[in-house]
Amino acid sequence: MNAMGSMLGCGGQHDPEEVAAITSALTPMWRTLPKTNGRIDRRSLRYLVHRHFMKTSSLMVRGFEPTRLTNESHWGAADILSQMVPAYVESVLESQHSTLNGFSLKDAVDMVVMLDQLIFDSESAILEGVYKDQWRRHDKSLSSLGLMEVLTSYMVRWMINGSPEDHAALDANVSLAREIMPNYDQLIDFAEGRIKTFEYTRQLTMGTGKQMKSNTKDTWSMRYSFNDAHTIAGGITRSFQSYWQSECNSMKTALVGMDSHSTGRVPLSKFYNTAINSDWGFGESEVYLRELGALDETSSWRGPQVIIPNYMQATSNCIVATSHYLVCCENECETLMGEIEVAIDAPTALPETILSVVGGITPQPTVDDDEPSHLNEELRQQLEKIAKSHGGRVPLHGRLFAQWLHYVFPRECPFPNKAGASSATPTEFGGNYVATQADMVKYASTASSEEIPVSVSKEELQWMSQWSEDEVLIMDYSAELSGSWSRPLLVCLGLMLAVAGVAGGSVTLSSGSKVGASARDAGMTRVSHAHWV
Repeated sequence: MNAMGSMLGCGGQHDPEEVAAITSALTPMWRTLPKTNGRIDRRSLRYLVHRHFMKTSSLMVRGFEPTRLTNESHWGAADILSQMVPAYVESVLESQHSTLNGFSLKDAVDMVVMLDQLIFDSESAILEGVYKDQWRRHDKSLSSLGLMEVLTSYMVRWMINGSPEDHAALDANVSLAREIMPNYDQLIDFAEGRIKTFEYTRQLTMGTGKQMKSNTKDTWSMRYSFNDAHTIAGGITRSFQSYWQSECNSMKTALVGMDSHSTGRVPLSKFYNTAINSDWGFGESEVYLRELGALDETSSWRGPQVIIPNYMQATSNCIVATSHYLVCCENECETLMGEIEVAIDAPTALPETILSVVGGITPQPTVDDDEPSHLNEELRQQLEKIAKSHGGRVPLHGRLFAQWLHYVFPRECPFPNKAGASSATPTEFGGNYVATQADMVKYASTASSEEIPVSVSKEELQWMSQWSEDEVLIMDYSAELSGSWSRPLLVCLGLMLAVAGVAGGSVTLSSGSKVGASARDAGMTRVSHAHWV
């Protein structure tokens, strides 16, 4: 609390109702994380916090990306925490507390509270720049018109990564702003709506004893302080994704329309053909799509394919990109995974339990798409194989289960990228993030000739060609899975000794082929690729 004190202010406390809401949101995920003495490690803490912000407001907090490479000795220099609250990182996250004791649910809630405050404070810097450019004083309240002028300029700076000169040009030229910013007029209407929401809440809470950042005089006279403007800006960040989701849904509708075999994949030829012949900006270059982990190049028949949910979640489609966070499209798999976690309420589960739960889930259609889950015999067998490699139970937070979930819900759940996949925005990636016209035409020219009849099944298309047996457990499952291994191991050793006794010979561990065969006959499967990240 001492390390957090400078962020939380005098008293170091946060709104109890807000803390209770965060605790309630985190608890279902928390129950399914493997723990040691009731605590989680910091890899699990990162994972928990990332999923919370994506689930509640589609914010991808910088430094918490699931594909981010990290190690045990460093929390991450590019992390928002390391930049803004180094005392918190040094005294809590990188201390012996994190190594020996781990983190409690309360620690996770504190982390979310801290990040929420940091994000809120980062918006203040943008707002202060607007006040300075418009020659406004922080201690003078604004009229409704003045507030709208401030928020209009704020939206330009928040959404457009440009120089002060660029922002000044957009402020001075509404026609240019409409050309540069998608749906400019609707965005300004959205900001006006947030003002009305704030005003309604302010009127409603008068006289209730709740602390308000604006005084009663401003409330009655419909004037707004700097703190009021800051509160409205914070509301814009938290609610923006729900406003922008209609655009994301339109994008998904276009992609689903190209997925004629319900594989969750679109041939790159179709992808570019649509970009050339419609208003859709599907123009990311092949190399950028590959770096983002949105390209499946394992099919010799269909060629490169864009993976729909991976593309939807790619940073190229995050509408707002600040130095500390991005506002992205909704991750539909979070809702599905949340249902699974609530139903299972444990870090691992038997295959039959998962099949029963997943079989009863129907994705909420965000587009005109009523595709049910793709549970078939092949996927049932794959789940059994995952369980077998872990002693009979399936870890919920591993790469193999995420991969399996992708094939069950191919349009909602992303194919899991390995650590190190790029999360660079187009600006960060560089000039070659856009495909050249020549490359797009080259691929698009084959779109018609490569069209496969709808009658061809997914299995005939070898749609699971990207499946990999490599397991990556997001956190340490050793304590959870150790009990699962003990009984098969004892049975296996008992059978080996019995066979050796009957044969009257000795068991030689160096004769690997025979020992390996006995292990397989006894139902054991070696986890050949499992490792921790």
